[in-house]
Amino acid sequence: MMESILTQEQQMVKKSAGELARREFAPRAAEIDRTASFPWDNFRKLAQHGFTGMNVPEQYGGSGADILSFVLAIEEIAKFCGSTALVLLAHHFATQGIVLGGSPDMKAKFLPPLAKGEKLAAFAVHEPNSGCAHSSIETRAVKADGRYLVSGSKFFVTSAGEADVYLVLVITNRSRGQQGFSLLLVEKGTPGMSFGRVYDRMGFRGTSGRDIYFEEASVPCANVLGREGDGLKLLGAISGRFAMLGAAAISLGIAGAAFEASLRHTKERMAAGKSLIEHQAVRLMIAEMGLGIDSARTFLYCAAKGTGNPPMPSPPWTQEAKILASETAVAVTNKTMQIHAGHGYCRDLPVERYLRDARGLTFHFGTTEMLKDGVAEMLITV
Repeated sequence: MMESILTQEQQMVKKSAGELARREFAPRAAEIDRTASFPWDNFRKLAQHGFTGMNVPEQYGGSGADILSFVLAIEEIAKFCGSTALVLLAHHFATQGIVLGGSPDMKAKFLPPLAKGEKLAAFAVHEPNSGCAHSSIETRAVKADGRYLVSGSKFFVTSAGEADVYLVLVITNRSRGQQGFSLLLVEKGTPGMSFGRVYDRMGFRGTSGRDIYFEEASVPCANVLGREGDGLKLLGAISGRFAMLGAAAISLGIAGAAFEASLRHTKERMAAGKSLIEHQAVRLMIAEMGLGIDSARTFLYCAAKGTGNPPMPSPPWTQEAKILASETAVAVTNKTMQIHAGHGYCRDLPVERYLRDARGLTFHFGTTEMLKDGVAEMLITV
């Protein structure tokens, strides 16, 4: 049904991403998860097919795709490898920051290699003592001789140690309150910048989640995005629209993969002389899963289609899309596990990976509870 709202170009993006992911990413997804290997080969293949520059304007080597096209690509990739989808989303998060706030020189320097996938980008915002509360960070950047000296740390950074460029939120002037935060572009190899160990995480195990440490790391003042003090405004523009919809797409992709696995299993698995699909209890779960996915997909596509480009104020439906999709993914993967029973509880099947990955999306890019509180605030003040 949702295909009817897609343009021919958007349908081609969806088909191309799905075929690439099914052919190239699916065969290695279990190995990436098991060994916690970073999906460099997958990223390079995404670059070859133009997916690393989707949100970059054509003048800088990207395709300048609309938000819905990006959502469609992320959803299809996530069906076959959640880690690859999350790495790509983090890459686009950082490049979107450069598109919105970068100077002409910064755009000319960084965007072409990022769009072509010659370099990988990531973002570093959250800290041990701040969690998802961006205004509670403690990493500071002090001006000295035309440079910023950055000191502090970030944790759970996707692609940390692997990415070439990092979008980093810092405090540049605490006395200015909400205007005292800035976004800096920090290149890998900057003196004073180091990385912690890779976390042995429950899900999204191929994303190289690490801490980043800054000890008076020297960053050129020209690497500030927008003006000094624009950090929270820019971050809100990127995360409120772009990241929320991207995270929702990953959830929906995982839910879709789990649902397809359930359909196959219920038709092939025999119990008490009948296939599982003939048992009413199973049929009810299938109906509930399909209804949940169709509802979340409808909401997500409509939200993406109706959402303008940043930095316009973020509407509540982008956060609502992320909440709905992530909670749907948890519900669907739980039902998938129940349908597969002991088979799904084994690592021989991808079912348990779907469940582990889906659970992570309820706190990636903001916990469900924080997002609901934010949605309530927007609804109350309308």
